[in-house]
Amino acid sequence: MLPSPVVTGLDSAIARAQAHLLEVQQADGHWVGELEADTTITAEYLLLCHLIDRVNRDGEARAVRYLRSRQLPDGGWSLFEGESANLSATIKAYFAMKLAGVSPGDPAMVRARERVLEMGGPVKANVFTKIQLALFGEYDWNGVPSMPVEIMLLPHPFFFFNLYEVSYWSRTVIVPLLIVMDRKPVKWLPPHLSLDELWPVPRERASLRFPRVPEPFEWRALLWKNFFIAVDDGLKIWERFSPRPLRKRAVEAARMWLEERLSVPGGLGGIFPAMANSILAMRLLGYPDDHPLVLGQIKEIEALAVESGDQMHYQPCPSPVWDTALAINALIESDADPDHPALRRAAEWLLDKQILVPGDWQVRRPHVRPGGWAFQYHNDFYPDLDDTAVVLMALEKVRGLDPDRTRLAKERGLGWMLGMQGEDGGWASFDADQKLLYLNNIPFADHGALLDPSTEDLTGRGLEMLGAFGYATDFEPVRRAIHFIRRTQRHDGPWYGRWGVNYIYGTWSVLRGLCAVGEDLRHEYVQRSVRWLLRRQNADGGWGETCDSYSNPELAGFGESIPSQTAWALLALFAAGCTRGSAVERGVEYLLRTQRAEGSWEDTFWNGAGFPRVFFLKYHYYAKYFPLWALGVYRRARA
Repeated sequence: MLPSPVVTGLDSAIARAQAHLLEVQQADGHWVGELEADTTITAEYLLLCHLIDRVNRDGEARAVRYLRSRQLPDGGWSLFEGESANLSATIKAYFAMKLAGVSPGDPAMVRARERVLEMGGPVKANVFTKIQLALFGEYDWNGVPSMPVEIMLLPHPFFFFNLYEVSYWSRTVIVPLLIVMDRKPVKWLPPHLSLDELWPVPRERASLRFPRVPEPFEWRALLWKNFFIAVDDGLKIWERFSPRPLRKRAVEAARMWLEERLSVPGGLGGIFPAMANSILAMRLLGYPDDHPLVLGQIKEIEALAVESGDQMHYQPCPSPVWDTALAINALIESDADPDHPALRRAAEWLLDKQILVPGDWQVRRPHVRPGGWAFQYHNDFYPDLDDTAVVLMALEKVRGLDPDRTRLAKERGLGWMLGMQGEDGGWASFDADQKLLYLNNIPFADHGALLDPSTEDLTGRGLEMLGAFGYATDFEPVRRAIHFIRRTQRHDGPWYGRWGVNYIYGTWSVLRGLCAVGEDLRHEYVQRSVRWLLRRQNADGGWGETCDSYSNPELAGFGESIPSQTAWALLALFAAGCTRGSAVERGVEYLLRTQRAEGSWEDTFWNGAGFPRVFFLKYHYYAKYFPLWALGVYRRARA
């Protein structure tokens, strides 16, 4: 019998993909691909430069060319490839271009202005856009949700709202904003740079009230939302007329909190919004522009620049630990030598990145010892469970490392993972047991991602990691995690993906985890997820899912095929025992057909989520290692 065409081209495809991945490895052993966000990060950078009087006209011109290249035909800017215009993204891009000297009469500006007016103007924008406008006097601070600086003094766990009831990304953004919103600074612009033209009605007549109906509509959310709007009204009165005896003490607490976290490498939280806010806060607190803590944040932000020809844009953060750990797993799962020098070098780089100091997570887990890994090059206060899991799996697979050092690193990492498991049996990303989901209805949290609860994709990854270390369904943490997985499964089969788009990603993570710990794959709930995946395969043999599935769950699993999502679907099917059949063959053929000559693939659509519904990401290296991983597992299953 002659071998099938799929099998015939498989070895060559894997060899080329491995060679390409090794070619893009950094000299010190790590991998890092671009982490692309929408245009708001670049626009916010340009606005920040004007706020702190640090404008570089050449860089600004290159960033404006980037913004022009990303404008949609309807005049707006979107949050991800293939989406229609987003109001907040469009306002920020328009404002940044106007401050950069682009004339309001420029055709691009005319089209953008018309789009903003059609969508309702600044009052319909999100909270962070309103804050950005308020800093320039283009929005009334009274129309921004109240966040009194005294929040710094609310102790955990005695107050229902305190800094440690919200996610790390919210915490690092909120603390410097508490200083900013307490001082309510305004950098007044000359009249010709104002944004009066973006208001459908004169701004003095516009209502700045917060929307009282949640989207999507839900009765419980409606009650909470209106309750918190009433609380916000009360806070505004209190801030305006109360003597506030604890205000000075709270400002000092915020200053000390910031100083501690700004004094370590990597920038505040390792993410652009927190770093940008911290610069503004430190300047308001009296720190000079040449202070090391201020200059350090500026340096970290400028390191996020990506240059492409005559254009420049900015990433929200780098992803080296994540990319390196996944690249190692993909190479070994595609039968690269576990003792390969490149893999040993990468593993040693990861060992150097283990975080052995306490962070914010220890507030909820005071008796757990450190041992995790962060997403970025440096982010000691905020290691995460997802990175830690994939790093531990990589270290378990690589051979030729120092046995004592590796064993100790794995023991510390495993102990931290187990100590961070939630009471509900699942794993969150950076913290544990953040369950007060009604806080997502406060006016400040209109992005709907204030908290860091346990999620299906993280829990699946935790299971896969435990399975790699030999733990099975008789291990109590495994049983608890499986119970969480079964409880959170959607009725028609898939699981939600918090950090990757979306149900395909979540289902891949869960099925890999269940397989790794030896769960009986004949269970109906497992087979239901398999049937869902098979129904979602596209006519071209691949799989794809639009980012719109976060706001409209009916779109789960629907979208144009891309290599990374196809690889996730195939890996999920392989984990469930489906390694043969027409669906699998067509999926593999799709990957072989879309591979580039040099061995890589490209995702034309976005594949990651920062804040579901409002902030999305495109991991450029996902299309380098996930298809390789899938083809490798397929070849091994066919052997």
